[in-house]
Amino acid sequence: MTDVLILGGTGWLSGRIARRWLDAGATVTCLARGERPAPEGAVLVRGDRDHAEAYSELARRDWDHVVDISSRAAHVAAAVATLGNRVARWTYVSSMSVYADDETVGADESAPRHPPAGPGDEYDYGAQKAAAEDAVTALGDRAFVVRPGLIVGDGDPSDRFGYWAAAFARAGAESVLLPPVGGRSAQVIDVDDLASFVVTATRGGAVNAIGDEYPLIDVLHAVRDAAGHTGDAVVAEEEWLVAHGVEYWAGPRSLPMWLPPEMTGFMTRSNRAFLASRGRLGSLTGTIERVVADERERGVDRERRAGLTRAEELALLADR
Repeated sequence: MTDVLILGGTGWLSGRIARRWLDAGATVTCLARGERPAPEGAVLVRGDRDHAEAYSELARRDWDHVVDISSRAAHVAAAVATLGNRVARWTYVSSMSVYADDETVGADESAPRHPPAGPGDEYDYGAQKAAAEDAVTALGDRAFVVRPGLIVGDGDPSDRFGYWAAAFARAGAESVLLPPVGGRSAQVIDVDDLASFVVTATRGGAVNAIGDEYPLIDVLHAVRDAAGHTGDAVVAEEEWLVAHGVEYWAGPRSLPMWLPPEMTGFMTRSNRAFLASRGRLGSLTGTIERVVADERERGVDRERRAGLTRAEELALLADR
Protein backbone atom coordinates (compact mmCIF):
# COMPACT_ATOMS: atom_id res chain seq x y z
CA MET A 1 0.00 0.00 0.00
CA THR A 2 1.34 3.43 -0.98
CA ASP A 3 2.01 5.72 1.99
CA VAL A 4 1.43 9.32 0.91
CA LEU A 5 2.11 12.59 2.71
CA ILE A 6 0.41 15.69 1.36
CA LEU A 7 1.75 18.99 2.61
CA GLY A 8 -1.64 20.62 2.65
CA GLY A 9 -4.44 18.29 1.68
CA THR A 10 -7.32 20.41 2.94
CA GLY A 11 -7.55 23.06 0.21
CA TRP A 12 -9.29 23.12 -3.16
CA LEU A 13 -6.63 21.36 -5.21
CA SER A 14 -4.71 19.54 -2.48
CA GLY A 15 -7.93 18.17 -1.03
CA ARG A 16 -8.83 16.67 -4.39
CA ILE A 17 -5.35 15.17 -4.68
CA ALA A 18 -5.79 13.61 -1.25
CA ARG A 19 -9.18 12.22 -2.29
CA ARG A 20 -7.71 10.69 -5.47
CA TRP A 21 -4.96 9.00 -3.50
CA LEU A 22 -7.49 7.59 -1.03
CA ASP A 23 -9.66 6.31 -3.88
CA ALA A 24 -6.55 4.63 -5.33
CA GLY A 25 -6.10 2.70 -2.07
CA ALA A 26 -3.25 4.73 -0.56
CA THR A 27 -2.90 5.68 3.07
CA VAL A 28 -2.90 9.48 3.19
CA THR A 29 -1.56 11.89 5.80
CA CYS A 30 -2.19 15.62 5.45
CA LEU A 31 -0.10 18.30 7.13
CA ALA A 32 -2.15 21.47 7.59
CA ARG A 33 -3.00 24.06 10.20
CA GLY A 34 -6.34 22.36 10.80
CA GLU A 35 -8.55 25.26 9.82
CA ARG A 36 -10.33 22.95 7.36
CA PRO A 37 -10.95 19.21 7.64
CA ALA A 38 -8.93 16.64 5.72
CA PRO A 39 -10.87 14.35 3.37
CA GLU A 40 -12.61 11.46 5.11
CA GLY A 41 -10.18 8.59 5.50
CA ALA A 42 -7.04 10.76 5.67
CA VAL A 43 -5.02 11.44 8.82
CA LEU A 44 -4.64 15.13 9.66
CA VAL A 45 -1.43 16.23 11.33
CA ARG A 46 -1.74 19.81 12.52
CA GLY A 47 1.25 22.02 11.90
CA ASP A 48 2.20 25.54 10.83
CA ARG A 49 4.84 25.52 8.09
CA ASP A 50 6.14 28.86 9.27
CA HIS A 51 7.72 26.86 12.10
CA ALA A 52 10.47 24.28 11.53
CA GLU A 53 9.02 21.86 14.09
CA ALA A 54 5.96 21.38 11.86
CA TYR A 55 7.76 18.44 10.25
CA SER A 56 9.15 16.83 13.41
CA GLU A 57 6.55 14.08 13.76
CA LEU A 58 6.57 13.38 10.02
CA ALA A 59 10.36 12.96 9.87
CA ARG A 60 10.27 9.92 12.14
CA ARG A 61 9.16 7.61 9.33
CA ASP A 62 9.61 6.90 5.64
CA TRP A 63 7.16 7.96 2.92
CA ASP A 64 6.49 6.50 -0.50
CA HIS A 65 5.34 9.82 -1.92
CA VAL A 66 5.22 13.43 -0.80
CA VAL A 67 3.06 16.00 -2.62
CA ASP A 68 3.52 19.73 -2.02
CA ILE A 69 1.75 22.68 -3.64
CA SER A 70 3.05 25.56 -1.52
CA SER A 71 3.79 28.88 -3.20
CA ARG A 72 6.35 29.83 -0.56
CA ALA A 73 9.83 28.67 -1.44
CA ALA A 74 10.97 28.74 2.20
CA HIS A 75 8.25 26.25 3.13
CA VAL A 76 9.23 23.91 0.32
CA ALA A 77 12.96 24.14 1.02
CA ALA A 78 12.43 23.43 4.74
CA ALA A 79 10.27 20.41 3.95
CA VAL A 80 12.85 19.00 1.54
CA ALA A 81 15.66 19.57 4.04
CA THR A 82 13.77 17.78 6.82
CA LEU A 83 12.00 15.00 4.94
CA GLY A 84 14.02 14.53 1.75
CA ASN A 85 16.03 11.54 3.04
CA ARG A 86 12.83 9.72 4.05
CA VAL A 87 10.95 10.01 0.74
CA ALA A 88 10.95 7.72 -2.33
CA ARG A 89 9.20 10.20 -4.65
CA TRP A 90 8.40 13.91 -4.33
CA THR A 91 5.87 15.72 -6.51
CA TYR A 92 5.81 19.50 -6.46
CA VAL A 93 2.85 21.31 -8.02
CA SER A 94 4.40 24.46 -9.43
CA SER A 95 2.89 26.79 -12.05
CA MET A 96 3.38 27.99 -15.61
CA SER A 97 3.98 31.36 -13.98
CA VAL A 98 7.60 30.24 -13.57
CA TYR A 99 8.16 30.98 -17.26
CA ALA A 100 9.78 34.29 -18.19
CA ASP A 101 8.66 34.06 -21.84
CA ASP A 102 4.96 34.90 -22.26
CA GLU A 103 5.17 35.61 -26.01
CA THR A 104 6.33 32.39 -27.72
CA VAL A 105 3.36 30.33 -28.91
CA GLY A 106 3.69 26.60 -28.24
CA ALA A 107 6.59 26.91 -25.78
CA ASP A 108 7.39 23.70 -23.91
CA GLU A 109 9.11 22.81 -20.64
CA SER A 110 12.48 23.99 -21.93
CA ALA A 111 11.35 27.65 -22.00
CA PRO A 112 13.37 29.99 -19.74
CA ARG A 113 12.14 30.51 -16.20
CA HIS A 114 12.12 33.58 -14.02
CA PRO A 115 15.16 33.80 -11.73
CA PRO A 116 14.44 32.01 -8.43
CA ALA A 117 13.24 34.24 -5.61
CA GLY A 118 15.80 35.97 -3.48
CA PRO A 119 15.57 38.49 -0.63
CA GLY A 120 12.80 40.97 -1.32
CA ASP A 121 10.94 38.63 -3.70
CA GLU A 122 8.45 37.38 -1.12
CA TYR A 123 5.46 38.48 -3.20
CA ASP A 124 6.77 37.45 -6.63
CA TYR A 125 4.69 34.35 -7.33
CA GLY A 126 6.66 33.14 -10.35
CA ALA A 127 10.02 33.63 -8.65
CA GLN A 128 8.80 31.85 -5.49
CA LYS A 129 7.61 28.88 -7.54
CA ALA A 130 10.93 28.77 -9.42
CA ALA A 131 12.90 28.71 -6.17
CA ALA A 132 10.62 26.00 -4.80
CA GLU A 133 11.19 23.94 -7.93
CA ASP A 134 14.93 24.19 -7.40
CA ALA A 135 14.60 22.93 -3.83
CA VAL A 136 12.64 19.87 -4.99
CA THR A 137 14.73 19.06 -8.06
CA ALA A 138 17.78 18.80 -5.78
CA LEU A 139 16.33 15.36 -4.98
CA GLY A 140 17.36 14.22 -8.46
CA ASP A 141 15.38 11.45 -10.14
CA ARG A 142 13.01 11.23 -7.16
CA ALA A 143 11.58 14.64 -8.06
CA PHE A 144 8.62 15.42 -10.31
CA VAL A 145 7.50 18.99 -11.05
CA VAL A 146 3.99 19.64 -12.37
CA ARG A 147 3.37 23.07 -13.91
CA PRO A 148 -0.36 23.75 -14.25
CA GLY A 149 -1.82 26.62 -16.19
CA LEU A 150 -5.17 28.12 -15.22
CA ILE A 151 -6.93 25.57 -12.99
CA VAL A 152 -10.72 25.59 -13.28
CA GLY A 153 -13.70 23.69 -11.92
CA ASP A 154 -16.42 23.78 -9.32
CA GLY A 155 -15.42 25.36 -6.03
CA ASP A 156 -12.63 27.44 -7.60
CA PRO A 157 -11.60 30.00 -4.95
CA SER A 158 -9.93 32.31 -7.51
CA ASP A 159 -13.27 33.14 -9.21
CA ARG A 160 -11.59 33.62 -12.60
CA PHE A 161 -13.17 31.07 -14.92
CA GLY A 162 -16.32 31.01 -12.82
CA TYR A 163 -16.78 34.75 -13.34
CA TRP A 164 -18.02 34.14 -16.85
CA ALA A 165 -20.56 31.56 -15.73
CA ALA A 166 -21.84 34.04 -13.15
CA ALA A 167 -21.78 37.00 -15.55
CA PHE A 168 -23.88 35.24 -18.19
CA ALA A 169 -26.23 33.66 -15.66
CA ARG A 170 -26.93 36.89 -13.76
CA ALA A 171 -27.51 38.91 -16.93
CA GLY A 172 -30.29 36.70 -18.29
CA ALA A 173 -31.67 38.57 -21.31
CA GLU A 174 -29.54 41.67 -20.67
CA SER A 175 -26.10 42.51 -22.10
CA VAL A 176 -22.76 41.16 -20.93
CA LEU A 177 -19.45 43.00 -21.42
CA LEU A 178 -16.66 41.04 -23.12
CA PRO A 179 -12.99 41.90 -23.65
CA PRO A 180 -11.37 41.80 -27.09
CA VAL A 181 -11.63 38.24 -28.36
CA GLY A 182 -10.12 38.35 -31.86
CA GLY A 183 -7.00 36.19 -31.97
CA ARG A 184 -7.15 35.49 -28.21
CA SER A 185 -6.90 31.98 -26.78
CA ALA A 186 -8.08 30.13 -23.70
CA GLN A 187 -6.18 27.20 -22.22
CA VAL A 188 -7.25 25.66 -18.91
CA ILE A 189 -7.09 22.43 -16.94
CA ASP A 190 -9.91 20.95 -14.89
CA VAL A 191 -8.96 20.58 -11.23
CA ASP A 192 -10.03 16.93 -11.29
CA ASP A 193 -7.89 16.15 -14.34
CA LEU A 194 -4.92 17.78 -12.61
CA ALA A 195 -5.48 15.87 -9.37
CA SER A 196 -5.69 12.59 -11.28
CA PHE A 197 -2.45 13.37 -13.12
CA VAL A 198 -0.56 14.07 -9.91
CA VAL A 199 -1.64 10.67 -8.58
CA THR A 200 -1.08 8.57 -11.72
CA ALA A 201 2.04 10.10 -13.32
CA THR A 202 5.19 8.01 -12.93
CA ARG A 203 7.81 10.11 -14.71
CA GLY A 204 10.28 12.65 -13.35
CA GLY A 205 11.39 16.04 -14.60
CA ALA A 206 8.93 18.83 -15.30
CA VAL A 207 5.63 18.77 -17.20
CA ASN A 208 3.22 21.48 -18.29
CA ALA A 209 -0.18 20.31 -17.02
CA ILE A 210 -2.65 22.11 -19.23
CA GLY A 211 -5.53 21.43 -21.57
CA ASP A 212 -5.85 22.07 -25.25
CA GLU A 213 -5.89 25.57 -26.69
CA TYR A 214 -9.25 26.99 -27.82
CA PRO A 215 -10.25 30.37 -29.26
CA LEU A 216 -11.37 32.51 -26.34
CA ILE A 217 -14.60 33.42 -28.12
CA ASP A 218 -15.53 29.75 -28.47
CA VAL A 219 -15.04 29.13 -24.76
CA LEU A 220 -17.07 32.20 -23.79
CA HIS A 221 -19.85 31.17 -26.17
CA ALA A 222 -19.88 27.70 -24.61
CA VAL A 223 -20.22 29.22 -21.13
CA ARG A 224 -22.94 31.54 -22.41
CA ASP A 225 -24.92 28.64 -23.84
CA ALA A 226 -24.59 26.60 -20.65
CA ALA A 227 -25.76 29.58 -18.57
CA GLY A 228 -28.77 30.19 -20.82
CA HIS A 229 -27.86 33.80 -21.59
CA THR A 230 -30.02 35.34 -24.32
CA GLY A 231 -28.88 38.97 -24.25
CA ASP A 232 -26.20 40.71 -26.28
CA ALA A 233 -22.49 40.03 -25.84
CA VAL A 234 -20.83 43.44 -26.16
CA VAL A 235 -17.14 43.33 -27.10
CA ALA A 236 -15.16 46.34 -25.87
CA GLU A 237 -11.91 47.67 -27.31
CA GLU A 238 -8.65 47.24 -25.44
CA GLU A 239 -7.92 50.94 -25.12
CA TRP A 240 -11.44 51.71 -23.92
CA LEU A 241 -11.31 49.10 -21.17
CA VAL A 242 -7.89 50.26 -19.96
CA ALA A 243 -9.05 53.88 -19.98
CA HIS A 244 -12.06 52.88 -17.87
CA GLY A 245 -9.93 51.17 -15.25
CA VAL A 246 -10.76 47.57 -16.12
CA GLU A 247 -7.93 45.20 -15.18
CA TYR A 248 -6.54 42.23 -17.05
CA TRP A 249 -6.77 38.59 -15.96
CA ALA A 250 -7.91 38.65 -12.32
CA GLY A 251 -8.68 40.69 -9.25
CA PRO A 252 -11.33 43.30 -8.50
CA ARG A 253 -12.78 45.27 -11.44
CA SER A 254 -11.28 42.89 -13.99
CA LEU A 255 -12.35 40.84 -16.97
CA PRO A 256 -10.85 37.43 -16.17
CA MET A 257 -8.94 35.53 -18.86
CA TRP A 258 -8.35 38.76 -20.80
CA LEU A 259 -4.62 39.26 -21.36
CA PRO A 260 -2.48 42.06 -22.81
CA PRO A 261 -2.02 41.59 -26.56
CA GLU A 262 1.72 40.95 -26.24
CA MET A 263 1.15 37.88 -24.02
CA THR A 264 0.56 35.60 -26.98
CA GLY A 265 2.23 32.60 -25.36
CA PHE A 266 0.58 32.68 -21.94
CA MET A 267 -2.42 30.49 -22.88
CA THR A 268 -0.90 28.73 -25.88
CA ARG A 269 1.74 26.52 -24.26
CA SER A 270 2.57 22.99 -25.34
CA ASN A 271 0.83 20.13 -23.53
CA ARG A 272 2.53 17.37 -25.53
CA ALA A 273 4.53 16.08 -22.55
CA PHE A 274 1.41 16.01 -20.39
CA LEU A 275 -0.55 13.96 -22.91
CA ALA A 276 2.42 11.60 -23.36
CA SER A 277 2.70 11.08 -19.58
CA ARG A 278 -0.73 9.59 -18.84
CA GLY A 279 -2.36 13.01 -18.64
CA ARG A 280 -6.06 12.81 -19.47
CA LEU A 281 -8.43 15.63 -20.33
CA GLY A 282 -12.13 15.45 -19.66
CA SER A 283 -14.72 17.27 -21.71
CA LEU A 284 -14.44 21.06 -21.54
CA THR A 285 -18.22 21.16 -21.96
CA GLY A 286 -18.57 18.99 -18.88
CA THR A 287 -16.31 21.30 -16.90
CA ILE A 288 -18.32 24.33 -18.00
CA GLU A 289 -21.60 22.70 -16.98
CA ARG A 290 -20.22 21.91 -13.52
CA VAL A 291 -18.92 25.46 -13.12
CA VAL A 292 -22.25 27.01 -14.15
CA ALA A 293 -24.12 24.80 -11.65
CA ASP A 294 -21.59 25.64 -8.93
CA GLU A 295 -21.83 29.39 -9.54
CA ARG A 296 -25.63 29.24 -9.35
CA GLU A 297 -25.38 27.33 -6.08
CA ARG A 298 -22.82 29.70 -4.55
CA GLY A 299 -24.67 32.78 -5.83
CA VAL A 300 -23.97 34.64 -9.05
CA ASP A 301 -24.15 38.01 -7.27
CA ARG A 302 -21.90 37.07 -4.36
CA GLU A 303 -18.75 39.02 -3.52
CA ARG A 304 -15.97 37.73 -5.75
CA ARG A 305 -12.17 37.77 -5.86
CA ALA A 306 -12.14 38.41 -9.61
CA GLY A 307 -14.32 40.17 -12.15
CA LEU A 308 -16.77 43.03 -12.30
CA THR A 309 -19.77 43.41 -10.05
CA ARG A 310 -22.99 43.60 -12.00
CA ALA A 311 -23.29 47.27 -11.02
CA GLU A 312 -19.79 47.97 -12.42
CA GLU A 313 -20.58 46.06 -15.59
CA LEU A 314 -23.86 47.92 -16.14
CA ALA A 315 -22.14 51.28 -15.62
CA LEU A 316 -19.53 50.37 -18.22
CA LEU A 317 -22.17 49.16 -20.68
CA ALA A 318 -24.11 52.40 -20.23
CA ASP A 319 -20.98 54.35 -21.12
CA ARG A 320 -20.44 52.52 -24.41
